[in-house]
Amino acid sequence: MSYRIRPDRALDDEVHKAAAHQLGKAMAVLTDRPQGLHEAVHAARKNIKRVRALYRLIAPVAREFQQRENDRLRNVALTLSGVRDATALIEISHYLQATAASAEELHALARVSDLLTARRDRMAEAETDLEDKARAAVATCAEAREALKEISFNCGRRDTARLFQKSWRKNVRKAIEALSDCHAEAAHVESFHDLRKRSQDYWMHHMLLRDVWPAAMHAKQLEAKALVDVLGRYLDMSILADVADREPHLFERNDDHARLLEAIISRQQTAREEALDRARWVFADKPGNEARTIKHLWLEAAD
Repeated sequence: MSYRIRPDRALDDEVHKAAAHQLGKAMAVLTDRPQGLHEAVHAARKNIKRVRALYRLIAPVAREFQQRENDRLRNVALTLSGVRDATALIEISHYLQATAASAEELHALARVSDLLTARRDRMAEAETDLEDKARAAVATCAEAREALKEISFNCGRRDTARLFQKSWRKNVRKAIEALSDCHAEAAHVESFHDLRKRSQDYWMHHMLLRDVWPAAMHAKQLEAKALVDVLGRYLDMSILADVADREPHLFERNDDHARLLEAIISRQQTAREEALDRARWVFADKPGNEARTIKHLWLEAAD
């Protein structure tokens, strides 16, 4: 995998290579579309997320570059989000079906899934400019890849170690702040969204720096990814509940609407508890201590 920063190589080269590889993959999948346009959009958005996480890791020595390129890539990802978001609701309806508490609930959720699929298909047909958006996204990724040529960090081994220490400490602090907000009695869904974003960064940063201690970094990466997945289910259920309330005309039977909301309330509470339990474990260490460990591991691996 090219999504990594090796401690025995120059930071400039590693960052350029990792970002360019992800941007190139996004461009290729949006152009070739081996599994169709919608799957290509999903894959490209994941590549873009990885680049944005990488840029947040090196932000302390490239603040202007990071802010500019983050805005560029966030905006292009947003242009591709419509049908993908509708597809995510279908996927969470499948999850609800798989955990149905009764045959009646299962049948109701199956009907809801069919309705959500029809809704997604209507949105796809209405989004007549998706081809144009995909081509524009390819052009934007090419511009972002070209912009990499202008950035240089001039970081030696110790400078790089201090960079990662500072960035790691800041990102973990943000995650812990979001986790604290999630524990509030009237926690808003935005707090869980923030926690998921910070957990995604944490997961991807472990991928990027995994060479400093492969076994331990991989284990923590898997824990963070599991947390991201649970938080994703929790948030998708919130979005599905909002859609059900905003678009009651979707449901041909009132009892299907009621059973869907009952299922969401039940499974969402379980997901919330699991997410908070996982997050407490993932972010158990103090940010300063963990950041110093990353610094020392980097220095040892770079020798």
